[in-house]
Amino acid sequence: MFSKSSKRPSGASPTVATGAKHTPFSILGSDVRITGNLEASVDLHIDGAIEGDIACAALVQGAESRIAGHVKAKRARIGGLIEGSITAEELVVEATARITGDVSYERITIATGGQIDGRMTHSGQPTELKLIKSDVG
Repeated sequence: MFSKSSKRPSGASPTVATGAKHTPFSILGSDVRITGNLEASVDLHIDGAIEGDIACAALVQGAESRIAGHVKAKRARIGGLIEGSITAEELVVEATARITGDVSYERITIATGGQIDGRMTHSGQPTELKLIKSDVG
């Protein structure tokens, strides 16, 4: 009835604890605190606290998260506190975001309530301005 046999059902394979090798993103929970630089070739979702520079493909920062350092990402959605500069092609500043540092971007969206205390620099090609006709008046 009970066996000490280590046979697995056919087709079963050993599982990897994290699956990180094939995961397109990494999540750092609210209980995670990192002191040091963080570099990832994948997207990051950060809810914890980082004291150091971050370089990644895309960053999503939770509202309760705190980053003290430079952030460099192709895309960044900031929702928490950043004490440092940000360089991103596409930057979204959520209503809960507080950024103290210089911001360099190609495209930016700032939600009502989002705060940036620093110099903002457009880093992309100059875009053509178009006059939008208004029906008012």
